[in-house]
This record gives sequence, C-alpha cells and structure tokens, in this order.
Amino acid sequence: MRAVIVHETALSVVERPVPEPGRGQVLLKVLRAGICGSDLHIRLDADSSADIAAEVGYDHFMRQEQSVVLGHEFVGEIVSYGPGCRARWGTGTHVVALPLLRVDGQVHMVGLSEHAPGGYAEYLLADEDALLRVPKGLDPDLAALTEPLAVAHHAVRMGEVRRGDPAVVIGCGPIGLAVILMLKAAGVRHVVASDFSAARRELAVLCGADVVVDPAVGSPWDLGHAGMITSASAYYGAGLEALHALRSVPGVPWRRVMRGATRLGAGPRGPVVFECVGLPGVIESIVSNAPFLSTIVVVGVCMSPDTFRPTMASNKELQLRFSFCYDPADFDETLRMIARGTVDARRLITRVVGLSEVEAAFEELGAAKAAKILIDPSLHRRGAQA
Repeated sequence: MRAVIVHETALSVVERPVPEPGRGQVLLKVLRAGICGSDLHIRLDADSSADIAAEVGYDHFMRQEQSVVLGHEFVGEIVSYGPGCRARWGTGTHVVALPLLRVDGQVHMVGLSEHAPGGYAEYLLADEDALLRVPKGLDPDLAALTEPLAVAHHAVRMGEVRRGDPAVVIGCGPIGLAVILMLKAAGVRHVVASDFSAARRELAVLCGADVVVDPAVGSPWDLGHAGMITSASAYYGAGLEALHALRSVPGVPWRRVMRGATRLGAGPRGPVVFECVGLPGVIESIVSNAPFLSTIVVVGVCMSPDTFRPTMASNKELQLRFSFCYDPADFDETLRMIARGTVDARRLITRVVGLSEVEAAFEELGAAKAAKILIDPSLHRRGAQA
C-alpha cells in the first residue's frame, strides 16, 4: 500500500505492507484523513512533544529519527477483523475511530506513534472498541472532521458557555474556526473572533462569528455587553451597590439572596475566551486585557515555555482552564451533530488532495493559506480533487 511517512522532518510517499489486524483490531481502508495543526508542528519538532508525553507517562510518542505515518483524523471502511473481535458491523461499513490503538497490552496514539501508523495511508489499523459507525449517507469529507470538531466541542463544554454569554475566540486557524462552529451549534448568540489574517476572518464569518476583529486595528474586548467589568473600582463598587439595594428593603435576608443569586448565575459575569493560537505571549495578552471574571479556555498548544502574570489573573478573578482533547462521549456527540447538520462542518474544508500532494498541503497550511485540507488516498493523480 502507499503511505506518507515523516522522517527527520522530510515527508515522502513510500510502499508499505498492508497491516494485519491483531487481537481486538480492525483493518480499515482509509477514505479520508485530515491534516491537523499538530501534524505540522510534529513534522518539524517531534522530540519536544515526545519529551512532554514522556513526562506525563506516555513513552511511545514518535521521535524525529523514526519513520512514522501521521494522521489521527480519519474515516475508513471496514475491511476485516482480527481475532477476538465482536464484528458488530459488516465489511464495507464506514466508521470513525478514537485515535487510540491497543498493541500488546499498551495503548498507543494513532498517527503519533511508530507502533500505531495513522491515516496518511491506504489502510490503517483501528481498535474495535474505538469505532463509531458513521450515519448512513454522511459524506466522508464531513465524517473525517469528527476528531477536530470533537476537540472544539470538548473545549466549549469546558468553558461552560451560556447562550447569553459573549464568547471571544482568539485565533481563527482550523481549531479556532471549529470552536466558532461549536459555539454557534450550542446556541451562543454573540461570538467575537479575532485574527490578523483577513482570509481567516472571512472564514470566521462563514463559520458564524457575529463580530470579527483585526487585532492590528481594533480590540476584541469591545464587547458592547452591559455588565462587563473592566476596572477594579467597578468590580468593588458592584458589590457595594448590590448590598445597598438589598439592605434598602426591610426584612430582606440579604446574605441568602446574594448567595442564591450567585448559584443561579446572576450578577457580574465575564466573557468566555478561547485561546486558539498556541504561541508565547498570547495567554499573557488575554489575562491583561480580558474583562474581570472572564473564563479563559486554552485550546492552542504552545510548545515553548511561556509566562503570564498570576497576580493580574488573581486581581481580575479569572478562571484559567486548559483543554487538550475529548472523551468518547464528546466524539460520539460530535459525529451525531455533523450528521444532523447541527454544525456545518463543510465550511472548514479547503480541498481534498492525494498522498502525493501532502507535502505541498503542509506548506500551504503552514503559510496559513488554507483551513482544513483532507487526504483521499485513492487520488493518485497530482492535482486531482474530490
């Protein structure tokens, strides 16, 4: 079979044997695979990610000197089952899968480990327990977006965004655009998107952003929402004003009323901010400029050491949360949302390429000239499009 490998930062198309499914594994014919922003980074600096992975207990993340088939976003067609499988679905069934594969009793990250080759190939192995059946009639182009949209779905859930909350998305690359799609799918009425790239701002509008900002000329923090607190005096004063109002009514148990209002979500509340850039300095910029009481969800993966001022975050009572991937329920919910049309995932797709075009696609994505490029391993002619 044909596959794209990365070795010492170089991408090349090679011939490899079709893998044989082991116990609990399923052989899939790859229909589509997505190129992820993390693939771009790992191609150039796999060792940094491997070092972090080892620190958190995963010793099999790919290293630069290894030859690895990337691709953890994929949809495939069942070809055959290995021993010990339940074989719930027949051959030819379209499925997506959590990108985790058990090999000899250890769990490996598909497309990010030498032990679990990914979707930049004509065939790959998946764990039977990780499979989700693709709803009948769903375009493989859309099903392939389940994994990146699940990342965004998980981040939006982590932010606990209410429909009336303003949401601010900093960075409109593929993950920022996915977050915008998921915010609108969740019914969030006011989404502000910020990016230096005019092309990405246009995509943000297509994905549903209500306001787009070029941070070179404007501020994403001009939210126009009543109740946003932007100074310490206003924050302290809000408490005094509430106390004054409650105490002016005889017999009102102000303590219980105030606590009850807090439990119900009344009172001052900041926006929910999604950091989708992953570069040093962005968290500090958000901490310094976001309104008081903001919830900040860090979705971008910054691989370099970074700093921010904790005392600034403390003074503003900011909540800082870090989102990485998803759980199986997120994955399943995302697939169903795509199938129902709750989220219009097609807006993310720039085009579909063959294996021989992967290197050029990496360069285009690295230059921020595309949103999401998918791979169809059956396209053998350079320049062919789906």
